[in-house]
Amino acid sequence: MDTAVALVKAYLQINGYFCVTEYPLMETAKSGNVRTVSDLDILAFRFPHAGRETSVRKKRKLVGDVLFEPDPALGAPQDIADMIVGEVKRGRARFNPPARKPEVLAGALMRFGCCNPSQSKNLAYDLLQHGHAESEHGHKIRMVAFGDVDDNEEPGVSPHKWHTVSLENIVRCLRQHLHDNWNVLRKVHFSNDTLDLLAILERIENAAENRRENGGAD
Repeated sequence: MDTAVALVKAYLQINGYFCVTEYPLMETAKSGNVRTVSDLDILAFRFPHAGRETSVRKKRKLVGDVLFEPDPALGAPQDIADMIVGEVKRGRARFNPPARKPEVLAGALMRFGCCNPSQSKNLAYDLLQHGHAESEHGHKIRMVAFGDVDDNEEPGVSPHKWHTVSLENIVRCLRQHLHDNWNVLRKVHFSNDTLDLLAILERIENAAENRRENGGAD
């Protein structure tokens, strides 16, 4: 998996999303042959109540009264399910041309099973025109581009209507999440290599801080 994609996947997972990465986009040629024209870096889905505590303290029942709010920069709705069609760039946050073809995007939505085949093309047109759409099942579908964001650009919104999130914000959010929850997360071995690396950095920084507080050398 591409490192930048792994970074975004880790970010979405700690924000309560189930993720599929590098999802192939198929196109049928005039000859009838089907070919892969590109792939979607991220498809992610979040239920409206995702993010409540998952650890149980000693002699305390798991009642779900602690709610982790998703990162505001992500723009996730709180009251309905949210599906993200995402593209990850190390440069400017944008979608590749194949992902902007309505028939290709409709095929991906249909294959993913988020909507009826008869509605997939209308949803694709809505996504491309507005950057978001709502399925007949009541969940929101959004196009989100991850990468560099122009400082002069309106926060969270691109000229093409899709939502944008900077990689800089993602790294900051992940590191803050690890730092704030280190008492619990320090014992976790992360399957995501990027998140595991950030956890190692957090462990090193915590050890250095402890040595300074105890009068030791760095």
